[in-house]
Amino acid sequence: MSNASDTAIGNICFGISQGTTLKPIKFLLRIGFILLFSLLSSCSSMLPRARSDSSPFKSFDEASHAIDALIPMKSNAVDLSKLGIDPVQQPNTAILTQSDIVRRFVPSALLKREDLDPGVLACLEARDACRGWEITAARISRDRTGNFFSDFTNFHRRTETTGWRFNALILLVNDVVVYRAWSGQPRVNEIEVNTNPLGPLQEMGPALVTK
Repeated sequence: MSNASDTAIGNICFGISQGTTLKPIKFLLRIGFILLFSLLSSCSSMLPRARSDSSPFKSFDEASHAIDALIPMKSNAVDLSKLGIDPVQQPNTAILTQSDIVRRFVPSALLKREDLDPGVLACLEARDACRGWEITAARISRDRTGNFFSDFTNFHRRTETTGWRFNALILLVNDVVVYRAWSGQPRVNEIEVNTNPLGPLQEMGPALVTK
């Protein structure tokens, strides 16, 4: 009798101790889940980021000032090299032939020769001695901003693109600059927002249709 009663009492005590042990564990799990959810919802630093840099210039103003510093009919290839403007040193620089320049500045018969810049005319008349450098420079950052949980589950994604883009054209005749011009975007600020009501299931529909 004593053995049976001891066993019964032991089972009751184990059940009570097990129940009292599970309650704190469940409570801690709930607290941990809430903290994790709050962390994922507010931690924007965990979102993807991308950056493209195709310029030795630190800013748009630095690039434009370098081109403006060139004096047509006076500046030469040595001056360009000192400014860091060289197809070898400058990434994403296209070398244009005289034929490329003709197609760019004489697109139709409506444009008269007197309408062209004197430096462009000098380059066209120089024929094979004429060449051009087309410079494309940019510093662009693409950051996903906003709620991490909404972004991770594909319900709502916000991408912000910032930076600057710069383009310049330099024409040379026998290594002497005869023409220079620049254009671009000093400040890029683009925001793209994608909203998917179905979240991660949004892309399953088209995938099922194509199969």
